[in-house]
Amino acid sequence: MNPINPNQHTRRAFLRRSGQLALAGTALPFALNMAAIGEAAAFNATDYKALVCVFLAGGNDYANTVVTYDADSYARYRTVRGGDATGFNIAIARESLATTLLNPTAPLAGGRQYALHPAMGRLTNLFHSGQAAVQLNVGPLVVPLTRAQYQSADRRLYPIPPRLFSHNDQQSTWQTSAPEGSTVGWGGKMGDLALSSNGSAIFTCISASGNAVFLSGEQALMYQVGPAGALPLKAVTESVYGSAAVRSAMTQLVRERRGQLLENEYNTVTARAIDSQVQVKAAMDSAVLRTPTPPSNHLASQLMTVARLIAGRNILGSKRQVFFVSMGGFDLHDGLINGQAGLMSRLSEAMGAFYDATVELGVANQVTAFTASDFGRTLTSNGDGSDHGWGGHHLVVGGAVRGKAFYGKAPPVSVANTTAAEDQWHVGQGRLLPSTSVDQYAATLARWFGVADTEMAGVLPNLRNFGSADYPLNMGFMG
Repeated sequence: MNPINPNQHTRRAFLRRSGQLALAGTALPFALNMAAIGEAAAFNATDYKALVCVFLAGGNDYANTVVTYDADSYARYRTVRGGDATGFNIAIARESLATTLLNPTAPLAGGRQYALHPAMGRLTNLFHSGQAAVQLNVGPLVVPLTRAQYQSADRRLYPIPPRLFSHNDQQSTWQTSAPEGSTVGWGGKMGDLALSSNGSAIFTCISASGNAVFLSGEQALMYQVGPAGALPLKAVTESVYGSAAVRSAMTQLVRERRGQLLENEYNTVTARAIDSQVQVKAAMDSAVLRTPTPPSNHLASQLMTVARLIAGRNILGSKRQVFFVSMGGFDLHDGLINGQAGLMSRLSEAMGAFYDATVELGVANQVTAFTASDFGRTLTSNGDGSDHGWGGHHLVVGGAVRGKAFYGKAPPVSVANTTAAEDQWHVGQGRLLPSTSVDQYAATLARWFGVADTEMAGVLPNLRNFGSADYPLNMGFMG
């Protein structure tokens, strides 16, 4: 049995996870629950590599992030998003895009051109210097789909991701290939394979942004950190009710062996959490970063915490790590123009500063950051914003990225409901029908990380449905 296949759960696995969740419900933070980390199939990692998922919660508006620029496509975009009887206008002025116009090494077919949002100067510079790439029109798919197949009633032959356009479900589907309620993510599954390559397996999957199912594997469990590092167990690290004696007694209680199985397991996990906190503090204290953190930027603070953990990778005994950070605010049904500008600025500055930090640490070629989001949004305006969509454009940043390039297919700019070829890449209101699946996107990252082709099916269950010339298993954006 494949130990990381979520479709093949055993009674033993169920009991193991039930015990973990029971412990998580006690005074320990969920992130510090590290029971049952054991043996795992793994690749042999002799170097260091890290993947960093930058999740844009709420559903980022694709059309105003990577903005169509060539004259014909922009005219169509302007017609759809421009002012109407309500007086609202969610189209970005073409002249304001001149400084963020992307000039790829290989021009796109048909004379297509794109610019990044005007607030994304740092990421524009990284694109032109070859450290950033754009993956066009990616989103969850079970199988390749045409518009006619999407509209078919035959869901056995033409399955679609469940509960499309739902925030919680599509966040989960992006991270796990299944809707809300899923317990195992593809980042965690890669962590399962990497455990034996790391001296301290508990530091394989780390979130700087709270709980994230993306990092949960069958054996790899998410470890949470905050801006200052490990989450402290105050009862054993600080005086309790002003008494050092109480703290000492608590420390002794949670470290001693117990005869009762669950009590003993509780103490084992607690002791491990205390020791891990000490190890994380030592790792982060050893990191001296000169790269400044952009001010008033929570995403940048998360990414700089990740950078400090990477700097302390030798203390943590890490060869392979998967990180998760996030920022919210992208559900812009209203106020799209003003609201997204601030978000794009913070995203660009944060990812730019993080790349600079990896250069400072000498690991730029070993760390890759990539964006993800619930879904893209409608091309049509609902007045002052856009509504829930499907496919969207995403960014990949790092020294190993084959940058200054676009990957995937540039979707036509259309909202028409006709049989014309250009109208087949949306499912209404300009909601993009993805031409690249999340599985293809993830497989390209996973292969660079060290996952073998023979292990891909256990990490990405829908990948077996792709692999044609139109839906390649390797999108090519990683060196």
